[in-house]
Amino acid sequence: MDEQVTDAVGASAMRKALWHIVPLMLLAYLCAYMDRVNVGFAAVQMNVDLGFSATIYGLGGGLFFLGYALFEIPSNMLGVRYGSRRWLARIMITWGLLSGGTMFVHTPSQFYVMRFLLGVAEAGFWPGIIYYFALWFPMTHRGRAISRFYVASPLASVVMGAMSGWLLGLDGLMGLRGWHWLFIVQGLPSVAMGLALLRWLPDTPASVAWLTAHEKAWIEGGLAHEAALIGEPRTHHPFAALRNPGVALLATTGFFTSGIMTTLGLSAPLLLLASTRLDTVHVGYLVSIGGVIGAVVMLIAGDHADRRGDRFRDAFWLILVMAAALLAIAAAPSPLAVMLAYLAFAATCFTINMLLSSGWAEVLHVRELAVGAAAINSVANLGGFALPFAWGAARDATGGFAAGLVALALFALVAAVLTLRVRAGVRRRPATAAFTNSGT
Repeated sequence: MDEQVTDAVGASAMRKALWHIVPLMLLAYLCAYMDRVNVGFAAVQMNVDLGFSATIYGLGGGLFFLGYALFEIPSNMLGVRYGSRRWLARIMITWGLLSGGTMFVHTPSQFYVMRFLLGVAEAGFWPGIIYYFALWFPMTHRGRAISRFYVASPLASVVMGAMSGWLLGLDGLMGLRGWHWLFIVQGLPSVAMGLALLRWLPDTPASVAWLTAHEKAWIEGGLAHEAALIGEPRTHHPFAALRNPGVALLATTGFFTSGIMTTLGLSAPLLLLASTRLDTVHVGYLVSIGGVIGAVVMLIAGDHADRRGDRFRDAFWLILVMAAALLAIAAAPSPLAVMLAYLAFAATCFTINMLLSSGWAEVLHVRELAVGAAAINSVANLGGFALPFAWGAARDATGGFAAGLVALALFALVAAVLTLRVRAGVRRRPATAAFTNSGT
C-alpha cells in the first residue's frame, strides 16, 4: 500500500478502536475513581459519627494503596494469563461490592480492613489498562486514547462534587446516615460496569470482526516497530522488568505524584471547608469545577503529547505548576486565593499522571510492560499510602494544613527533577531502548 492508503487505514483502525474501547474504559475508571476517593466526602459525617481523628482517617485512607501496591504485580500477571477483559471485569465487580460494604464500618479496625481489601480488589486495574492499551494503540495514538479514558478521573470529581452533597443530605432516609447512602449509590455501579466489560470489551485486535485485515495488520506492524525501537529484553523471565533502571525512576516519580494527588484528593473537602468559608454543597461545586478544568487540560495534553512526542517535558512543567499551587494554598492569603490555587492543582494533578503513565511504554518493551507497569504502580500506590498517613499525623501535630502542604510542594519538586531524568533517557535513544536492559 502507498503512504496515503496506509495513513487512511491507520486512521480508520484507530477511530474504530477508540469508539469500541474508550467509552467502556472511561465509565469503568469513573466508577473506580469514585470508589477510591468518595471516602473524602463521606468523612465530613463519618469521622464525627465514628470519632475518627485525622491520623485514623489518614491511615485508613492510605491503607487502600498499601493493599493495592502489595497485590499489583500478581494481579497484573493473572490479568495477562486470563485475559484483560475477564480480569478487569473481576476487579470491578469485587471492588464495587466492597466499596458499598464500607457503609457497615463502625470501628477504626473495620475501616482499616475495608480500605485495605478495597485496594486488594482494585490491584492491577490501572497497569492492566495500560498493558491492554499497549496491545491496541501505537505510541503516536496512545496519548489520545489514554487521555480520553483517564479523563474519567477529573470527571469523577465533577460527579462526586455534584452528587455527594446531595447524598449526604439524605441523612435519616430509611434510618441511614448520609454517608451510608454515599457509599451505596457510588459503589454498586461498579458491579454493573464489571458485567458490561465482561460482555462488550474486546480482547485483542485479532479477535474482533469490526477491523479489516489491513487494519489489523497496521496495528500489528506499528506495535512491532515500537517494540523493535525499545529493544528486546535480555531475558524473558517474568520479573526481568524489575531490573530495568527506567522502572525505578518512573516508580519513584509516581510515588510522589500519585501520593500528592491522593493526599489532597482525600482531604480536599475538609481542607476547603476550613480555608474558604464555603459550606459542604458549595465545596462540592468547587470540586466539580476543578474536575471540568482538569478534564479539558487532560484532553489538550493528550493530543499535544502525541503530536510533539515529548510527554515527559509536558509533565515536568505541569508538576511545577502543581507545586506552586500547593504553596499558594499553604500561604492562604484569602479564601479566593485558596480557591484559585485549588483549581490550578485540579487542572494539573490528573494530567501529570496520565502523561507519565502513557510514557511507560516508551521505556519498557511490551514483554516487560505487564510486570514493569505493575511494579511502577505498586510503588506509586505506596505513595498513596504513606503521604496521606503523614499528612494526617502532621495535621494532628500542628492543628493545621500548612506544614503538610509545604511538604507536598517539596515532594513535587523532587518529582519534577526525576521526570527530567526519565526524559533525558528517552531523548538519548536513537533507535534502541531509552534505558538498557542490562540488569544494572
